[in-house]
Amino acid sequence: GGVDPRDLPDPALAESALASASFVVSLEMFPSAVTEWADVVLPVAAAPEKAGSYLDWEGRPRVFDATLHGTGRLPDGRVLQGLADEMDVDLRLPTPEAARAELLALGAARRPGEGTGLDVPPPPAPSLRADEAVLASWRQLIDAGTLQRDEPELAGTARPAVVRIGIGTAGRLGVVDGDRVTVSGGTGSVTLPVHVTAMPEQVVWLPMRSPGSEVRTHLGTGPGGVVRLSAGSGL
Repeated sequence: GGVDPRDLPDPALAESALASASFVVSLEMFPSAVTEWADVVLPVAAAPEKAGSYLDWEGRPRVFDATLHGTGRLPDGRVLQGLADEMDVDLRLPTPEAARAELLALGAARRPGEGTGLDVPPPPAPSLRADEAVLASWRQLIDAGTLQRDEPELAGTARPAVVRIGIGTAGRLGVVDGDRVTVSGGTGSVTLPVHVTAMPEQVVWLPMRSPGSEVRTHLGTGPGGVVRLSAGSGL
């Protein structure tokens, strides 16, 4: 439901799974990369037409009610409940309130000082060559996301896609603001203008999904991965 394979850790693997699945049901609001593979597409309500909740960046739930009523569109949870009823499965999620209670029953993540929690050591820092860097990335507010696909005027207000590197890294590459830098990964590369930024050395930042910078698709890795840097087109 509402999945874009290019948002997943391995977009190629996700599309391969869709292609090999014997039967695909997609819950969606309009055609997408998943609906191309779907045997059945069930239209569901957009956010203003249903109640639910979001988690903010601090992990706090923010509840909202439906703004538009009587549109005839069913929320995702109601569609899943209907499918479960037809399959004689007791899903027990007939309303947003029931789904919310089910999620809350799973418990909340412990905050520092509230308990030991899971003791998972971080992975060791990678050993980097002179031409390598650790990739940092996140999505821009306006980017190449599915919901903005048919909004060219809105897309025109997006921040330009750039490569961000530190002063020392720029010096080693021999580049200044506006020069082009290529970031290469296991499956391809991204070439964009560079913006020299106050940031740790041997770290490079790219927008996660902006025109010319589809990180997981183009590079085959995500934040924390090791990539190679070169000045110019890299050819």
